[in-house]
Amino acid sequence: MRLYLLFILGLSGGVFLAIQAGFNSQLGGLLKQPIIAVVASSISSVVFGLAFLFFTEKGLMQTLTSTQVPWYLWFIGGLFSVIGIYIYFYTIPKIGISKMIALGLCGQLIFSLIAGKYGWLNLPVEPLTKKRIIGACAMLIGIVLINTK
Repeated sequence: MRLYLLFILGLSGGVFLAIQAGFNSQLGGLLKQPIIAVVASSISSVVFGLAFLFFTEKGLMQTLTSTQVPWYLWFIGGLFSVIGIYIYFYTIPKIGISKMIALGLCGQLIFSLIAGKYGWLNLPVEPLTKKRIIGACAMLIGIVLINTK
C-alpha cells in the first residue's frame, strides 16, 4: 500500500511541475524576459518552502549537520534548477507545453538511466536491464509520437 502512495505522489509531483511550467512560461512571455520569471519563481519557491518548513518541521537543522555538508551542495542544485526552468520558460511558448514536457521527460529519462547505471551524483547504482531499456524505448517512441503531426 505504501508503494502505491509513493507512486501517486510521484505522479502528482509531475503534474505540479507541469502546472508551474505553464503558469511561469505565461509570466515569462508576458514579461518578454523568461529569466525574470525564473527569478520570481525562485523567490516564491523560497517563501513557500520556508512556510512549509515552518509548519512541518518539529526542530531546526542542527549545526553539526549543516557543517558536514560540502559548500557546493547548497548552491549547485539551484544553478541547475535556474538553467532548467529557464529552458522550460523559454521553449514552452514556442513549441507548446506537451512537447516541452515530453522532451524534458526524455532528457530526464536518458540521464537517469545513465546516472543510475554508474551511480553518478552519489546515488544508488541501478543496472540497465532489458526490461528498463524496453521501457525507455517505449517512452521514447511515445515522445516521438507526441512531437509529430
